Formats: sequence, C-alpha cells, structure tokens
Amino acid sequence: MSSQARTPRKADKRTRLLAISAMFAALALIFSYVEILIPIPVPVPGIKLGLANLVIIIALYRMGFKYAFTINMVRIVAAGLLFSGVFGMIYSLAGGVLSIIVMYLLYRTGLFSMVGVSMAGGVCHNLGQLLTACLLLSNTGILSYFSVLLFSGIISGIAIGIIAYVIEKRLPAFAE
Repeated sequence: MSSQARTPRKADKRTRLLAISAMFAALALIFSYVEILIPIPVPVPGIKLGLANLVIIIALYRMGFKYAFTINMVRIVAAGLLFSGVFGMIYSLAGGVLSIIVMYLLYRTGLFSMVGVSMAGGVCHNLGQLLTACLLLSNTGILSYFSVLLFSGIISGIAIGIIAYVIEKRLPAFAE
C-alpha cells in the first residue's frame, strides 16, 4: 500500500471535521432543549446549567477555535429560532461570543485546565448577557445581579468542565 493511500488527504480531514461539526451542533442544540426541560431548584431567573457548553468546550479542545465558534453560533441561532425568540437569541449571542473568546484565550495560554476554562466561560457567558441587558434596557442597575450570576457561572462551569474533561479523555481521535 502506498503512503498516500494510508494517510488521509487534507480534503478528507476537512470533510470529517465538517461532519463532526454538524453532529456537535445538533448535539448542542439537543442539550439546549433538554436544559429547558430541567427545573432549576433555585428560583432565580437566568440561571442555567450550560449543558450545551459540554459540546463547545470539547470542540474547542479537539477541533480548535474556528470550529468551536461556528458550532456555538449555529447552536445559538437555531435554539433562538426554535425556543427563545429574537431577544433570547441576542442575549445568548452576546454571552456565547464573549464566552468562547475568553475560553479560547485561556486555553491558548496553557495555564488553565479544562475545568478552569469552562468556569471562565460560564462566568463570561453570564457577564455578556448582563452587559447586553444593560445596553438594551438602558439600565446599569441590572449589574447588581452579577454577583448571583457569578456564583452560578462558577458552579455550573466547574460541573460542566469536569464532565467535559471526562468525556474528552474517552473520545477517540477523530481529526486524523
């Protein structure tokens, strides 16, 4: 067998990553829906588990920023159209963009574990949504709510980071 037959071509690798991206986007969308069905025991509006971030952080570590960013944006737009409406989509986009950028920057430093990166992502997602609410509502008083969302972002970010770490270590290599 020639070496060319054994090593996948660059186009084959891109095709594989595109297919995996589509599956990840679908899985993240499913997790977004499942999250709607799970009752949160804390009666505080805006607190979520961040289940879709499981997929996003694994995509970041396995596929890189470009794929993770795209998967996140596809999931946010689809979930907005299906579940939360235009304003929900705007808030999620703000939180999602800030979150993925911060997670990528922390990941690139090599100083943070997947759990730490996930925790920062959870906090930044909440911060992005709060800043958007301040802009849309012209009310900076909303920022007083950040202490509650900071705590929930830390807790859910740690939980999602631990689960993502365990899953990511068990996944086979799929980009080779």
